[in-house]
Amino acid sequence: MARPGLRESALFDRNAIHEIQRAAREGIYDIRGFGAKRPVPHFDDLLFLGASMSRYPLEGYRERCDTDVTVGARHAAKPLHLDIPITIAGMSFGALSAPAKEALGRGASEVGTSTTTGDGGMTPEEREHSRMLVYQLLPSRYGMNPDDLRKADAIEVVVGQGAKPGGGGMLLGQKISDRVAEMRDLPKGIDQRSACRHPDWTGPDDLEIKIHELREITDWVKPIFIKVGATRPYFDVALAVKAGADAVVLDGMQGGTAATQEVFIEHVGIPTLAAIRPAVDALQDLDVHRQVQLIVSGGIRSGADVAKALALGADAVSIGVAALIALGDNAPELDADYAEIGSAAGFYDDWHEGRDPSGISTQDDELAARFDPELGGRRLANYLRTMVLEAQTLARACGKSHLHNLEPEDLVALTLEASAMARVPLAGTSWVPGA
Repeated sequence: MARPGLRESALFDRNAIHEIQRAAREGIYDIRGFGAKRPVPHFDDLLFLGASMSRYPLEGYRERCDTDVTVGARHAAKPLHLDIPITIAGMSFGALSAPAKEALGRGASEVGTSTTTGDGGMTPEEREHSRMLVYQLLPSRYGMNPDDLRKADAIEVVVGQGAKPGGGGMLLGQKISDRVAEMRDLPKGIDQRSACRHPDWTGPDDLEIKIHELREITDWVKPIFIKVGATRPYFDVALAVKAGADAVVLDGMQGGTAATQEVFIEHVGIPTLAAIRPAVDALQDLDVHRQVQLIVSGGIRSGADVAKALALGADAVSIGVAALIALGDNAPELDADYAEIGSAAGFYDDWHEGRDPSGISTQDDELAARFDPELGGRRLANYLRTMVLEAQTLARACGKSHLHNLEPEDLVALTLEASAMARVPLAGTSWVPGA
């Protein structure tokens, strides 16, 4: 406890001092999982304008509010028909245990939505328990093969990730087990660093050729998504559309990661809230808004976040960190186990170390065996249902019979930053900064 009369520096606070001392002691940057922890403008800074006189609300128990969305119908013969506008983001087998990957498939399938493979290939358990499985194609090409491409229901070409746009993934040696090494064609126990860009193209024109190749391999049946980290969303989304994408996944800086440099997580990219409107602008300028779906990810936690993202122009959202928490990561009942490894429930972010007591972000067989994929799948399904109910509640309050009928005019902002980023009026005024 600080002594009376002593003041902590706002610039060199205890966290900054601790990091300087750690860097001086270890001589290398800090690596962790999770997403950005610094406060940035987010969906909490927006409020809905419920219906009253000028608009009438819908009765919650008598009037429908639909939630379905079709993704990928621009070019693909078999687009994804999702019952809810919430998908599960790509998290690899390697970063996560095999039972955790199975649980994600079980939970997503129970509520009629999709899950995503992540780096490192497709596991049989994941494919078996996923009604709709999106196969990620990353710069590393780890575990990639044409047979799995054909087994998938959609393909997601990952150009960037919100937690580390411009950087590649990491999987430290302690998590490269025999099975992971075999799937990724890597030596066991050796740190793996993925490339930051794809090896077989250098720009959007090459990407267009690659997308055409993927369509040929999969008989023009599978939707093809392009995933980008939020940095220059207008231009990146426009180029993805020009390259032939059926959908664009836009991942804000609050997006999570299994492992990367903390300096990347906290200092690269822009907030999810700031990225949506420029991305929608690009789709509208190209006259493909709603034809090319926009899936937003990065810090989505609740039905309120879902509804606000859709009101700003997204077609769907994707969750990663929240899904892991729903499975049981950082559970309070495991606090003693987290304390043993120097962390605490609600604070654990060392997913790269492979010592996760919940059995979720580990390749240790003993720890992974603690996790029940059936129970985890049910927990995830319950969480997704709750998010949908919350989003429907807000949409009905605004008089909307479908979540996609929400619009920017249903929102106001509490702060100048959120008002400028979301381009909605500051609450109680008609003023949008910069408009």
